Amino acid sequence: MMQPLLFRALLTGTLITATAGLLQAQDAPIKFGSINEADLTDRNFVADSAASAVVLCDFGRSYFSYGGKGFSVIFERVKRIKILKKSGYEYASGRVPLYHANGRDEKLTSLKGFTYNLVNGQVVKEKLNSDAIFKEESSANVTVRKFTLPNVRVGSVVEYSYSVASDFAFNFQDWTFQEDIPVRWSEYRASIPEYFDYRMVMQGYEPLTVTEQTKSTGQFVVSYSGQSEGGGFTATRTAGGSDTYTPLMTNYRWAMKEVPALREEPYMTTTDDYLARIDFELAGTRMPGRPYEAVAGSWDKIEEELLNNEDFGTQMNRGGFLKDQLTPLLAKAGTDPVARVAAVHGLVRGSIKHNGQSSLRATSTVRRAYDQKAGSAADVNLLLIAALREAGFKANPVVLSTRSHGHLLPDMPPLLSRLNYVLAHVQLPDGQEMLVDATEELAPSGMLPHRCLNGQGRLIMPRGQESRWVELTPKERLTSYRQVTMALDENGGLRGSVHQEHAGYQALAQREKLRELGEKKYVADLSAGHEGWSIPKYAFKERDQLQKPLTLDYDFVSNAEANAPAGTLYLNPLRDFGMEKNPFLHENRRFPVDFGTPLEETTMITLTLPAGYELAETPQGLVMDLPEKGGRFLYGVQSTPAGIQLVSRLSLSRPVYSAEEYTYLREFFARLMAKQGERLVIKKKS
Repeated sequence: MMQPLLFRALLTGTLITATAGLLQAQDAPIKFGSINEADLTDRNFVADSAASAVVLCDFGRSYFSYGGKGFSVIFERVKRIKILKKSGYEYASGRVPLYHANGRDEKLTSLKGFTYNLVNGQVVKEKLNSDAIFKEESSANVTVRKFTLPNVRVGSVVEYSYSVASDFAFNFQDWTFQEDIPVRWSEYRASIPEYFDYRMVMQGYEPLTVTEQTKSTGQFVVSYSGQSEGGGFTATRTAGGSDTYTPLMTNYRWAMKEVPALREEPYMTTTDDYLARIDFELAGTRMPGRPYEAVAGSWDKIEEELLNNEDFGTQMNRGGFLKDQLTPLLAKAGTDPVARVAAVHGLVRGSIKHNGQSSLRATSTVRRAYDQKAGSAADVNLLLIAALREAGFKANPVVLSTRSHGHLLPDMPPLLSRLNYVLAHVQLPDGQEMLVDATEELAPSGMLPHRCLNGQGRLIMPRGQESRWVELTPKERLTSYRQVTMALDENGGLRGSVHQEHAGYQALAQREKLRELGEKKYVADLSAGHEGWSIPKYAFKERDQLQKPLTLDYDFVSNAEANAPAGTLYLNPLRDFGMEKNPFLHENRRFPVDFGTPLEETTMITLTLPAGYELAETPQGLVMDLPEKGGRFLYGVQSTPAGIQLVSRLSLSRPVYSAEEYTYLREFFARLMAKQGERLVIKKKS
């Protein structure tokens, strides 16, 4: 980490840069305290009718100054918001995180704010009161200052501004252009002297309206007393007892216009993966007269740190206490390496329960977690690696970021903070490899938890040059199969039986639900999902055979509706077995659809009609394919002497579909829902 005191205590001075002039040379898009009265009217502010508020303008800028303690990064911000609905009152509150470490902290200054209302045709403004400013300890190194603006109502405009002075050059302010409400204009400017080398990572799916980069010359005037070494700088010493430095400055300006709200949609990872934003990471410093000093981490450094860490690498070699338990299990498993891995996995899975916490390092020791029979994900999976090594396997850790923690991409700057999970990689004798996780009590060996299906992870090998990226792809699908036999009576009542199998990730989800509810409540919940049903008889199979599908056989009775019309019956068999609604309601989507796993869902129905009745018209069948073999839906109805046979089969062959494929996917599901929603018209024979 870079030392923040780049000059010694005997040097004092101020950074005077052309950046400050450049940042102000172009007018700021907003002036605090001066609003447009039209913003207080009831005119239509956004096309998004669901918006509870809209950011009229959000403007920030960061630049460097220099004082007696060295360099500081100054961040200034002005933000203005229009409140459109009562549900938007929350946007009248703000928060400023402040980092602190080693006796130093970031300082918040010049915090001020106003609420503007139109009262009897006049603009009335009320300022932010000091008693509406609070402090909260967010973590060991972060304090959050929170504030709420006064007298907010529908139609109000609120604005606030503040400055943050930071001695931590590595904590250069990131910027987010997009929020969960629409943003009319968001702009960020940054001016960086050549002494600091930052990596800048832009993400998101919204286009930049403005992107500019210019060069200028800055000026440092550093006064001195006594003997001055100038901090290693080569400069011209002024007659007034100071040194002058003139670094090359790089000045950036980014802006986005009319940024749509980013809302939660089905099949996303964390929303942070999709927000339009720019992040900064200090890669190194290049001070005059000194060699380039790298600051940013590398995967080599991160891997070495983890392998030498007492709470990570050391724990993977402490599985000797399991030897007596492993010996008979491995003997029973035989020589098949996959079966032997499963035996080790079963031992660990059954011995220590995951407490629900994702973690990268062990909380204490794997032995202690084993003795306590509970632990974090790292406790469980580091013990798994240790046990696999004790069993003679080449087992090593894969570190990753879970779906709720954000994507981990190879081209991202290597940061330890991007990692929050570890699982086991096993090299099998035949050249094959397995990824194994023991945190899910009801998942078989080789199935990764859904939370881990997040792109790629980093395999850490003892010899660093062998470390590499591995795909976190599911080996299983989310699979459901139903075979339904039902009989219709002349009043419209139904009775029948269902054979239901859940496999892969669906089996895991249903086994977890079954364990949570118990059989009776599980079946009661199933019955409640089918209007008018009762389930008098049921039987579960393969509850504990995790490698096999979870099977449920049950009988059901559905009484006829009151006043059912005589002679004509209407029936929608897939109402009880198909999808409830189209998950893709929005017309457009700018980011991928991430199911996590491929999907397979099949329903086959055999319907016996009452004597003297027939299917009035056979619905048209449908076979529908997604482009690039992305999936298929098949629907068919056939009349037979015994009655009616109906089949519905959905297959999605990929876990992730791009934003460009969303239109096809949305239409695919719309037509699927329409077909599954078709009613069968059954009439008495004439």
